[in-house]
Amino acid sequence: MVEEKGKQPLLERKKYYENCPGCKVDKAKELSEGQGVPFTKLFIMWMVALSAALPISSLFPFLYFMVRDFNIAKTEADISSYAGYVGSVFMLGRCLTSFLWGIIADRFGRKPAILIGVTSVVVFNTLFGLSTSFWMAIITRFLLGSFNGYLGPVRAYAAEIFREEHQALGLSTVSAAWGIGLIIGPSLGGYLAQPVEKYPNIFPKDSFWDKFPYFLPNLITSAFAFVVAIGCIWIPETLHNHNSSNEFTEYAEALENGIDGTDNEKITKKNENLFLNWPLMSSVIAYCVFSLHDIAYQEIFSLWAVSPPSLGGLNFTTNDVGNILSVSGLALIIYQLALYPSVQRASGAIGSTRISALLTIPLLQSYPFIALFSGLALFIGLSIASSLKSILSITIVTGLFVQQNRVVEQHQRGAANGIAMTGMSLFKAIGPASGGAM
Repeated sequence: MVEEKGKQPLLERKKYYENCPGCKVDKAKELSEGQGVPFTKLFIMWMVALSAALPISSLFPFLYFMVRDFNIAKTEADISSYAGYVGSVFMLGRCLTSFLWGIIADRFGRKPAILIGVTSVVVFNTLFGLSTSFWMAIITRFLLGSFNGYLGPVRAYAAEIFREEHQALGLSTVSAAWGIGLIIGPSLGGYLAQPVEKYPNIFPKDSFWDKFPYFLPNLITSAFAFVVAIGCIWIPETLHNHNSSNEFTEYAEALENGIDGTDNEKITKKNENLFLNWPLMSSVIAYCVFSLHDIAYQEIFSLWAVSPPSLGGLNFTTNDVGNILSVSGLALIIYQLALYPSVQRASGAIGSTRISALLTIPLLQSYPFIALFSGLALFIGLSIASSLKSILSITIVTGLFVQQNRVVEQHQRGAANGIAMTGMSLFKAIGPASGGAM
């Protein structure tokens, strides 16, 4: 009898509740076995994560000039300090609310949390583009960050919408879209800020675009988020509305698919206090430390690139910064689609994270030597270094995402991701502030 029960199909062993949206998703996953990679779901995850990432870094190429136009800095050197405050207040707002959004996602569903978050981008990102004073920019960025805690629910959603064998690919899509957004965002800011100066034939002087020179990149980001918000109306909910869980049978499915049951990346502990879950908290700590490093790099690179030589900068234009970041974005897309699955299979999520973290150290040490070049050689050197930095960053983040979502059960997954987002946002709030102060 035991042997026969062990051979019983999983579809029969699981108990599905008729009016439970999570059960409907689980049943659909069971029936989709052998149908290959679910590209439609990957596209949805890509778009939602991209909408969350774009407003974070789109301001960096023009933030220096925006703060300068506010006429609040007494000296040119003070501009970077004020820019750091504007860059960090977004993460401060998200730090204060991310855990709350995780709880909301666990209580009311992933879909409502995602919809509210995407809609907030439409509203507050648009208002930031219309800022006419330093304090208006501070307030709108803080509110944008406070309502932008939906990346945690998105990560929980990605862990639940895909079958076990596609879960790492789904989470890598979220992290890749996040990384692409952090690259495309500055590219949009670099190309579209101050359009009257760059494209006088299209945007005439003394027009609306001359009065609000930094509105166009924010408008494009908000328009994209509006489209995503409309599309999110039709995404399925993955949260179960009953007490029983299918986590055990999902784990059994992993065993049947040949995944090692002793793998510490997959151990889940039922109803455990999340702060006492060491596999979760260790990955959260690593994620926070790396987030501080990553956001500090992003802002310092942009400020360093556009600052005058008298302050040790490269005197690049926003277009130059946009070109370098565009090359990085293209390299990241190619890596995510063509190379990352092989890397993940070869070394595992945690192994690839460790290797990438080690490789990041010598890469960052190379930047002062690259700055000794000039002209085309400087552009090529910075493009290669920036592309490698983006690739290593996405590999690190994806491995930590996988770990964080595999060591908790579904009813705690939103809160677990909320803890990770809270810590990450706090560290990222420190990054721009310290970067600007430097």
